[in-house]
Amino acid sequence: MRKLVASLALGFAALLAMGPLHAQETPASTLETPATVVVEDAPAATAEASVAEPAAPATAEETPKIDSGDTAWMMTSTLLVILMTIPGLALFYGGLSRSKNMLSVLIQVFVVFSLISVLWAIYGFSLTFGGEGNFYASFQYLFLKGITPDTVSATLATIPEFVFIAFQGTFAAITVALIVGSFAERIKFSAVLLFSVLWFTFSYIPMARMVWGGGLLGKAGALDFAGGTVVHINAGVAGLVGAYVLGKRLGFGKEAFTPHSLTLTMVGASLLWVGWFGFNAGSAGAANGVAGLAFINTVLATAAATLAWIAGEGLHKGKASMLGAASGAVAGLVAVTPAAGFVGPMGSIIIGLIAGLVCLWGVSGLKRLLKADDSFDVFGVHGVGGIVGAILTGVFAAPYLGGTGAEDFAMGAQVWIQTKSVLLTIVWSGIVSFIAYKIADLVVGLRVTEEEERQGLDITSHGETAYNK
Repeated sequence: MRKLVASLALGFAALLAMGPLHAQETPASTLETPATVVVEDAPAATAEASVAEPAAPATAEETPKIDSGDTAWMMTSTLLVILMTIPGLALFYGGLSRSKNMLSVLIQVFVVFSLISVLWAIYGFSLTFGGEGNFYASFQYLFLKGITPDTVSATLATIPEFVFIAFQGTFAAITVALIVGSFAERIKFSAVLLFSVLWFTFSYIPMARMVWGGGLLGKAGALDFAGGTVVHINAGVAGLVGAYVLGKRLGFGKEAFTPHSLTLTMVGASLLWVGWFGFNAGSAGAANGVAGLAFINTVLATAAATLAWIAGEGLHKGKASMLGAASGAVAGLVAVTPAAGFVGPMGSIIIGLIAGLVCLWGVSGLKRLLKADDSFDVFGVHGVGGIVGAILTGVFAAPYLGGTGAEDFAMGAQVWIQTKSVLLTIVWSGIVSFIAYKIADLVVGLRVTEEEERQGLDITSHGETAYNK
């Protein structure tokens, strides 16, 4: 396995070295060096680089000064991302489950979010943003040492470091929580927690470092405004691998696994949409013009994907469903995430329309081809939607298509960079996920017994039920 991982790593390093990685700078015409789009900054900084009126960086003669407006917006954005996870994601997934597993889904999302938030503060932030390195940084900020209420963010010079840490922590936590939807209704709670620790440490942190923290993909000029590769493809692939490793639920393909409450799913989808403004517009890192661009793109792409999904569903099945509308909205949110600060409003609409139709195929035709029991279609929506959005970012960032790219923007070169980033993310997450699941299986066992699965995880794993009968 070590030889396989080493060979793949070397192969993709060579792939990234191919082609005009730096000849195509980035879509940001205001940059002096291409690396600053994604190398120095987290998703917030990628946005800052692409806006015509970024928060002014401190010069050698200036002392960084906290801006109250930027700080207030980033704190609000952090709260919005928490809202989109708990209760948003939890209710979205919970409504899709069968009633006997409702609480198990809720607690998995809730506790995973809590677990990763703590690990992010202990070592995650330091390994992502604390020094040099292509895949990991350093232990410079282990246990957040050296950071005080007066410390200004080294990445965003107008907000406190603690606010930046908290904002980035919500991204880490929701990414791991997204995976819950793939193996729901059949996994041990202890296995969820152990897998989450391993996957966060060896997949999320390196990917965040590579794209946002100054690592390999950032240096290659990859564009990921708020998490197409780092969050959605990363989690989607982990979910697909989990679906294969755990196997299918009892009765899969023989009985209908009908969502027990589409009302809760709709409420969850709505909270996801609202919270996503913190996810995307907050990634501007400031209350500025690019935050406004990301804001309107989040509205338009989501609305377009909703319409595309229900139109495709109506043509195929003769009826448009609430589940389809909610799923289409999430598909649009996912697809616009990597593009939100780089494309124009019309570009975001096209991305949404394409994502709605492609993700509809992802949860139907593609799912049948893959023959995987991905419980709530994590790969079909997040994985497929993330791939669509990441690649189309390289298209619609072009200034002649309304994007924020430089006048000499080379679409072909940027799409190639985006494609290589997608491929590396798929391979990296796939290998790490498989190993993490196997370790969890060896240590605590992955799957509950058949009797426990039939009875439902609410009672057998947690000793309580969602509803009184």
